[in-house]
Amino acid sequence: MKRIAITGAAGLLGWHAFCALTAQGSATPIRISRATFEDAQALAEALRGCDAVLHCAGVNRADPDVVETANPRIAQKLVDALERTGTRAHIVYTNSTQAGTDTPYGRSKQQAAQILEQWCSQHQVPFTNLIVPNVFGEGGKPFYNSVVSTFCHQLARGEQPSVLVDRELSLVHALDVAEAMLSALDPVSPGTKGFEGTTLRVSDLLAKLRDLSSTYARGELPLVAEPFDRALFNTYRSYLYPDMYPTSLTPRTDQRGRLVEVVRAHGGGQTFVSSTRPGITRGNHYHLRKIERFVVLQGQATIRLRKLGDEHVQTFDVSGEAPVVVDIPTLHTHNITNTGDTELTTLFWTNEFFDPARPDTFPMIV
Repeated sequence: MKRIAITGAAGLLGWHAFCALTAQGSATPIRISRATFEDAQALAEALRGCDAVLHCAGVNRADPDVVETANPRIAQKLVDALERTGTRAHIVYTNSTQAGTDTPYGRSKQQAAQILEQWCSQHQVPFTNLIVPNVFGEGGKPFYNSVVSTFCHQLARGEQPSVLVDRELSLVHALDVAEAMLSALDPVSPGTKGFEGTTLRVSDLLAKLRDLSSTYARGELPLVAEPFDRALFNTYRSYLYPDMYPTSLTPRTDQRGRLVEVVRAHGGGQTFVSSTRPGITRGNHYHLRKIERFVVLQGQATIRLRKLGDEHVQTFDVSGEAPVVVDIPTLHTHNITNTGDTELTTLFWTNEFFDPARPDTFPMIV
């Protein structure tokens, strides 16, 4: 199986690249952290024998002098390590639309690309220079990665974001960039490639996120028919996890029995109920894009979730006696186990109808 290194694997783009590559299942991901770059021997060993490098590592916010030198320095360390081990890997570089502009960041990204391209040309291996606009997504750091991360962070905490400079932005979700990086590998697709994002003003972005936030706060799921809206919603709700969950529901009871309203979805979706015998576990899979909700209606269960690439397991003990909502974050493997002595009844909802041809369901033990 091929070995594909991912630099900056703990960052926004690197983590999404790792998730996309893991879902693809065609290569072994080698995750390279910032700490590895500080150890020349460790970096060389991590890169040894790799078939490709998805180069996501970089610095975009720091003192101007630091930014100007950081990205070329990282690129040089990368090619030095490849040279040291004789590894001739296809490099896919996530460059920026700001590359080449007369700013510390623009000059830094341009020089880094030149270092990588020169090494690839010298050794006659492919170099893909992927020019991307503003990237956002789950796991983004507020006040660092993107204004989307900052607005989502503030809205999730009940704060009131404000627009400091209202201008047009071209936005792209990190998973789309990650999949473009993988597409450049097979078939091999070298050269400079542009990336078309979704363009809107900062004020319109904030209005859209406020609408998503207020709709979700009412216990409703917003309309996410457009891929960009779905990506924004998945990003926003990642800032609510795990503190917001479980979310309490209010049962309505009369002489006929009990009714629990679970899903109010703008645009619909698929709702279904399962029964599970005691001791049985369902799930052990993850989704890249699918929105999914669990509600136990009868019996007792434990829901377990683990972020891809992480070892920490988040656990929710739930019961049909007090129905609660657990919305499953994208890029987290998850399962549900019947921990009671009776049959477990669980309601599941997803934002899309199940398509066997494209199930967006990838097996992985929690």
